[in-house]
Amino acid sequence: MSGHSKWANIKHKKEKTDAQKGRIFTKLAKEIIIAAREGGGDPESNSRLRDAIDKAKENNMPNDNIMRAIKRGTGELYGDTLEEVMYEGYGPGGVAVIVEAMTDNRNRTAAEMRHIFDRSGGSLGATGCVAWMFDKKGLIIVDGKGVNEDELMMLALDAGADDIVNSDDDYEIYTSPENFSNVKSKLKEEGYSLIDAEVRMIPQNTVQADIDTSKKILALIDRLEEHDDVQNVYHNLEIPDELLEEEEEQG
Repeated sequence: MSGHSKWANIKHKKEKTDAQKGRIFTKLAKEIIIAAREGGGDPESNSRLRDAIDKAKENNMPNDNIMRAIKRGTGELYGDTLEEVMYEGYGPGGVAVIVEAMTDNRNRTAAEMRHIFDRSGGSLGATGCVAWMFDKKGLIIVDGKGVNEDELMMLALDAGADDIVNSDDDYEIYTSPENFSNVKSKLKEEGYSLIDAEVRMIPQNTVQADIDTSKKILALIDRLEEHDDVQNVYHNLEIPDELLEEEEEQG
């Protein structure tokens, strides 16, 4: 799993450098809109909204943009109706892929997802075909510099974390979706530096592929992530060390 997690960390760090391009703001705004629509516009009583706002601020999204997104979600401002959709399929080599999207036209997005999978050597599958291979969990990545592992572990577990993994120089803390916000808040209160924190689909096991196949899978993932309706892409490929090194050098 280490290669898989490391790749996600590299991608996240690159996302932050791309924030000024505005594209990530669109994704963040959609998450805020949906969260506000489902749980109301008060982040104190809506943990999903609170987490979405936190992520938006971490990416330097202007407060005006955040407030507009909240008002769109609560109906105070007009906007296209968004719905959450999850697509499941297979990449080259049979690697499992999950796509989380937010769209105002389900039929259009489904057709475009199918096209991307087909042209990338994969195939869009039926609902449920790969979701069973993943667990929905909160993942908090803590910068390990100067951190006492025992103290971190005690704090995280007391706050409701399920597991802590030492990954290179960082710590990966896994939680249930329900305990995610509380664990994240406790860590921030105690001054820990969080590299990333979000609820995501974690593969139960990863699969290995050769370099050429891995490159094709990652090209599929890139195409999916470039689509305007796509929020997140998850997969169960164990990224080869060679590709991890290349990505870090490019970053």
